[in-house]
Amino acid sequence: MSAFVWIAVVSLAAWVWLLLCQGFFWRTDVRLPRAGEPERWPSVCVVVPARDEAAVLPDSLPSLLAQDYPGRAEVFLVDDGSTDGTGELARELARRCGGLPLTVASPGEPPAGWTGKLWAVRHGVALARAREPEYLLLTDADIAHAPDSLRALVAAAGAGGFDVVSQMARLRVESVWERLVVPAFVYFFAQLYPFRRIARPGARTAAAAGGCVLVRAGAAERARIPDAIRHAVIDDVALARAVKGGGGHIWLGLADRVDSVRPYPRLHDLWRMVSRSAYAQLRHNPLLLLGTVLGLALVYLVPPLALVVGLVAADPVTAAAGGLAWLVMAGTYGPMLRYYRQPLWLAPLLPFTAFLYLLMTVDSAVQHHRGRGAAWKGRTYARPDAVTEEG
Repeated sequence: MSAFVWIAVVSLAAWVWLLLCQGFFWRTDVRLPRAGEPERWPSVCVVVPARDEAAVLPDSLPSLLAQDYPGRAEVFLVDDGSTDGTGELARELARRCGGLPLTVASPGEPPAGWTGKLWAVRHGVALARAREPEYLLLTDADIAHAPDSLRALVAAAGAGGFDVVSQMARLRVESVWERLVVPAFVYFFAQLYPFRRIARPGARTAAAAGGCVLVRAGAAERARIPDAIRHAVIDDVALARAVKGGGGHIWLGLADRVDSVRPYPRLHDLWRMVSRSAYAQLRHNPLLLLGTVLGLALVYLVPPLALVVGLVAADPVTAAAGGLAWLVMAGTYGPMLRYYRQPLWLAPLLPFTAFLYLLMTVDSAVQHHRGRGAAWKGRTYARPDAVTEEG
């Protein structure tokens, strides 16, 4: 057998393993557990970091203010140096819409060693802790919540004994590039962090989705959130690891009625979203980058290539291995496409999308080594090797 035949067979074996042994990552039925109402509804403070969010705030903030929550709840929006009138617009929306009390505050420029978003979160959490809430809801400024979202999150946390309950908001899928890239983004995330393993107390897998994270205030304080993760670019995963590492019980699933309203109409927009944190996910390690590139090529690019080569060379073993691997790949992607209400004919295009992600990851590393680092809303973070550790 030729070397390429062996590569095709190894790719097929990888897909069989992913199908059966990677926490059934491809299933999309991990949703917020239904729970009965508690005898007493605990108090909640909602913290929203916002920087230049005037374009999306009218579609998101009113949904938070309109939460149908029986207990005490209020919203803290931290305007992190916006230049588009985000803070003023938030106050106007609160006056116009009513609902939960809203406090708009500004943290000033972050000190060395803090990523911009987490510095804003820290300021909001500090304000919230003065109210002594039992839970904190950390949610992004582009996230729209159904009226019963907070109620359902708190009920699920109480019934399941969870210290963190997080929902991956349904991202917008309207443009051609959004249809091609966004479902794959969530699919790849679930492959890295299978949701079923996250909720398993003995499992090491830990992750959250930053757009919607309900955390027990006591657990956040024990894990020193957000101070302990102040350097983190991928702050949601870092938060989940910190809480779970301290013995906390966490849960993550797909959302039904929590949606991102932020548009990504162009490939450039999606490219920036992914490349912002891709190399940070690999701990800025060139060897991990090389392994990731080779792994993506073996798992996603080899199957269609093997099928074509096998058919052209009249090599049935290569063609069969490549075709079966591609079929399993498309089959595991189908549930995510259905979740996003997209046609199943997009499933065979996953190798092309994976190739885009490969290029985004490499570009993330290139930008890092050029000294540009990651960025949040136009603010570039210092490279980790340039940050001085504090206390």
